Amino acid sequence: MQDLIHRYTDLLERIQSAIAKLGIPADATEIAKLSAATQAPDFWNDPQAAAKTSQRLAELTKHVESWRSLESQVSDELFGVTDIPGYAETAEATYSRLKTDYEAREFELKLSGPHDRTGAIIELHAGTGGTDAQDWTEMLQRMYVRWATSQNFSAEILSTSPGEEAGIKSATIEISGPFAFGKLKGEAGVHRLVRQSPFNSADLRQTSFALVEVLPQLDRSTADIELDPKDLRIDVYRSSGKGGQSVNTTDSAVRITHIPTNTVVAIQNERSQLQNKDKAMAVLKARLAARLEAEQAAELGQLRGADKAAEWGQQIRNYVLHPYTKVKDVRTGAETNDAAGVLDGNLDLFIEAYLNGQIGSGSDD
Repeated sequence: MQDLIHRYTDLLERIQSAIAKLGIPADATEIAKLSAATQAPDFWNDPQAAAKTSQRLAELTKHVESWRSLESQVSDELFGVTDIPGYAETAEATYSRLKTDYEAREFELKLSGPHDRTGAIIELHAGTGGTDAQDWTEMLQRMYVRWATSQNFSAEILSTSPGEEAGIKSATIEISGPFAFGKLKGEAGVHRLVRQSPFNSADLRQTSFALVEVLPQLDRSTADIELDPKDLRIDVYRSSGKGGQSVNTTDSAVRITHIPTNTVVAIQNERSQLQNKDKAMAVLKARLAARLEAEQAAELGQLRGADKAAEWGQQIRNYVLHPYTKVKDVRTGAETNDAAGVLDGNLDLFIEAYLNGQIGSGSDD
């Protein structure tokens, strides 16, 4: 029984240490402030700001309560240890469950970057490979949306540029949830697909490439970024994507170009031109913030990764669907034969390998 007490004590100390490192007490303070703000009579005067505050409050509350609940359960078990016959077996099973629960959350300790706790903005761009590359880009869009759903995150496709025959040339996805950027930052880079092409009659083996860029949502820090209206070119146009009757019949889509840096953001998912403009401005600020931080970093591209062409020799991960199935990360060596599962959003193997800093050798198969 003393051994069980020792293990429960050790687990409780590890949980309490994690709570301190993750800033859970500070989060609790922020929850109190946000909760008070939602009670203000004029809270819903600005619906968009109110929605963001409510979402932030819900995410923080869920995160804090999950850690405090785990701490409470372990504490209760520790101080409830008894010599009653038959108790030891039940206590062992409970300890195993709680330890597994803690280990599943332990990855958060590896996410200590300045933006790791924020949501993420994923930008996809078709590379070398023609129609196959555009189809591959759409497959990646589906993969990341499926992954977000599996994490109980919200995923919103902000804009897409359709391909001529199939697939998409580019897309922007906003994924909201705690640690979304921290988990997804390792996805930035060139992704390579090898398969039998469905777009030629000879069923030839085709290699396609797509570029994935990952940016943090910087709701609070981007508020400090001042944009001179003279540096912006704002164009409105008719959306070419799906989204309801008015999307395709009014000039609701918005493209903003930051002239000094030639940074372009296009948003078309909302029915309202004003909503699209607000969303585009937020994404533009996030990109400019990431650009500024990258320029100040010791190694260029700490947030986005160094600029890479979406072509042979630049890939971070290979997805092979023919003549066999395998997905292998070039940087970490992590691999699986369940390519269908990966494309359905099962990315935990690669995310964890990247966060664990595993070093391996990837092949170009």
